[in-house]
Amino acid sequence: MGRLQRKKNANHKRKIETADPVTQQAKKDAGNKKTVSVAGFPKDIKKKQTFAVNQQRNNYLDKAILFLREVKIELKKVIWPSRKQAIGSTVVVIMLVVVISLFLGMVDWGLSSLVSIFINPGSS
Repeated sequence: MGRLQRKKNANHKRKIETADPVTQQAKKDAGNKKTVSVAGFPKDIKKKQTFAVNQQRNNYLDKAILFLREVKIELKKVIWPSRKQAIGSTVVVIMLVVVISLFLGMVDWGLSSLVSIFINPGSS
């Protein structure tokens, strides 16, 4: 069995960084900044829109990369059959398909003959 990957705890890092009260106040002040509007037009609206679009694209890209990493991990766990096992399984499947198709063909031929006898009773 492979080891499970565990996400790193982001809260641990935050607790260490926010232990200083001066740093906490500086972060609060930085978060309280607002955009100023001049004559009814918000400042830097285009920058905000492009940032949001880029952030959304990065989010999809990050999700895709994470998915591919998980696929790689799962493929390492797969026990692939040997060449001999693969050939043996393929032969069994092909034989079963032939046998079942012959059986269903015979049933179809018999039922179609039976139906044609009832539809056209004098022609046989």
